[in-house]
Amino acid sequence: MEESLRQLDSVVLNFNARSVDIMNIALALIMFGVALGIKFKDFKELFYTPKQVITGIISQFIALPAFTFLLVILLKPSPTVALGMILVAACPGGNISNFISAMAKGNTALSVTLTAIATLAAIFMTPLNFSFWGSMYIDYYSKVAAEGILRPIEIDIFQVFKTVFILLGIPLILGLLFAHYLPKITKKIKSPLRIISIIIFLGFVAGALIANFKHFQNYIHLIFLIVLLHNGLALLTGFSISTIAKINRPGRRSITIETGIQNSGLALALIFNPKIFPPELQLGGMAMIAAWWGIWHIISGLTVAFFLSRKDVANEPSKWTLSSLYVFKPKGK
Repeated sequence: MEESLRQLDSVVLNFNARSVDIMNIALALIMFGVALGIKFKDFKELFYTPKQVITGIISQFIALPAFTFLLVILLKPSPTVALGMILVAACPGGNISNFISAMAKGNTALSVTLTAIATLAAIFMTPLNFSFWGSMYIDYYSKVAAEGILRPIEIDIFQVFKTVFILLGIPLILGLLFAHYLPKITKKIKSPLRIISIIIFLGFVAGALIANFKHFQNYIHLIFLIVLLHNGLALLTGFSISTIAKINRPGRRSITIETGIQNSGLALALIFNPKIFPPELQLGGMAMIAAWWGIWHIISGLTVAFFLSRKDVANEPSKWTLSSLYVFKPKGK
C-alpha cells in the first residue's frame, strides 16, 4: 500500500491562488459564524464543571494526536499521507460538531463550550501538536526507511501559528465581540451567515472535487480505508477517554463527537499555504487525506448521531443540567 500511496505524493492537485483565497475566506466566515453562537459565559463553564471540559480538551489535543502517531507507525503509509493524518489530528473540532452533538442527544451546552475553548486553544495547540508529532514522525521515518524522505520537509511552527491565528483566532475574537456588543444584529444574521458560509465552502469542495476527479477516482480506494480507520480511531478516542473519566452519557456522546469531527478545512488551508508547504514538496497525499476527511467525518458523524439518537438517554444527574437552562430557556420565562 505504501508504494501505491507514494504515487499519490507526486500528484499535483488542480488548485490556484484564487481557489485558495476562496477557501480561506469561506473558512474565516464559517468561524465568524460559529463565534456568533458563542457567548463569553460559555467559557465560564470551564470553572463550573471543569472535569467534562478538561476531559474533552485532553481527548482532542493530547490523546488523538498521540494515538494518530501510533496508527501511522502501524499502517506505514507514505510520508505525506502520514503527515496529513497528523495535521488533521492536530486541528480543532469541526464547525458542525454542535449540530451533530444535539442530534445525538448529547450535552449541547458542553459541545458549545468545547467548541469555544478548543477553537481558542487551537491557535497554540495546532501548531505545537503538528510541529511535535510531525517532526517526530520525520525523524522516525528517516531512520527506518532505507531511502529516507525524498524531499526535505521542515515544519515552520511560526507560519503555522500565523495562519491558524488569521483563519481561526481573528474571526473568533471578532465574532465574540460582535455578538456581545451587537446582539440584535447578531440574532438576525447568525443563521443566514452560517448557511451562506457553509454553502460557499461546500461549493468550493465540490468544485475542487470536480477539478481533481481523475486523481480522486484513482486513489480513493486507498484514501477511503485510511480515513475510515483514522476517523474511527478519533471517535473511539473520545468515547474511551470520557468513559475512563466516568463522564455521564450525554457528556460522553458530546466528547466523542467533538473528538471525531475535525476541522479539515483548516488542514487544507495550511497545506496550500506556500509559506508552510512549498508546492515543490509534492504533498498530494496530505491534501487528499484532508479533503476526504472533510467529506467522510460528516457522513460518519451523522451516522453515529442517528444510531445514538435512537437510544434513550438516561436522566443522569449532572451539573450541566442547571447551567444548560440558558441554552434552551423559552422566551418570556
